[in-house]
Amino acid sequence: KTRNAAGALNEYAVNVKQGSPMRPMKEAAREKLAKKSHAVVDEFYRSVAEVLHTAREKTYHAVNFAMVQAYWNVGRMIVEEEQHGKERAEYGAFLVKNLSLRLTSEFGKGFTEPNLWNFRQFYLCFPIWHTLCAKSQVKEKNSADPGSPEILYAPRRELRWTHYRLLMRVEKPESREWYMNEAADQNWSTRVLERQINSLYYERLHMSRNKKPVIKEMQQKTAPLSPDPKDFIKDPYVLEFLGLKD
Repeated sequence: KTRNAAGALNEYAVNVKQGSPMRPMKEAAREKLAKKSHAVVDEFYRSVAEVLHTAREKTYHAVNFAMVQAYWNVGRMIVEEEQHGKERAEYGAFLVKNLSLRLTSEFGKGFTEPNLWNFRQFYLCFPIWHTLCAKSQVKEKNSADPGSPEILYAPRRELRWTHYRLLMRVEKPESREWYMNEAADQNWSTRVLERQINSLYYERLHMSRNKKPVIKEMQQKTAPLSPDPKDFIKDPYVLEFLGLKD
């Protein structure tokens, strides 16, 4: 029996060395199991990565919303302080200069005098605020003609501070609101928005009878300028707001 067992083992070893059918079958089974394991691991990785991507996106929106809201509130407070019986131009300049020095000392370089004037202008351009995306509101002017309507524009929470810096350059309120809503609805990057404003996209679209060629041209030229979430992390305004170095 011992000899027979030893002979069987020797025969098995010879068959394996010579490439018997048993070896390819076992290798195929191992390869199949390995592929299945890799597929499971890949699917698990994608699930984990999705959790992290979602968390990052929420973080981007949360930081952006808090920053823009804070700048709007600072602008509102400057305007209201100016209106407390102290409407002289020299008082406004003194107020902003003093505020800039003290804020810069405590919070960093993101609160220069030009930035504070931008916050003030931001509030004047968008004098109403909603926690969710808002439409324009109409109220009566407090003037000699109380029936004359005044359109108040609200900022959109989807947009970054760099978007609003561009929008504040648009003189006509109706054009400014259109660019704002399109940028929010179409997820325009700041580079796309800047191109649209500089090329007078709204005006050309408004005057054109056949709008399709204008829209097609815009889509072709702005395709390479799509937003990248990493741009937000590197945004110098965000880094300044958070007190982080570049």
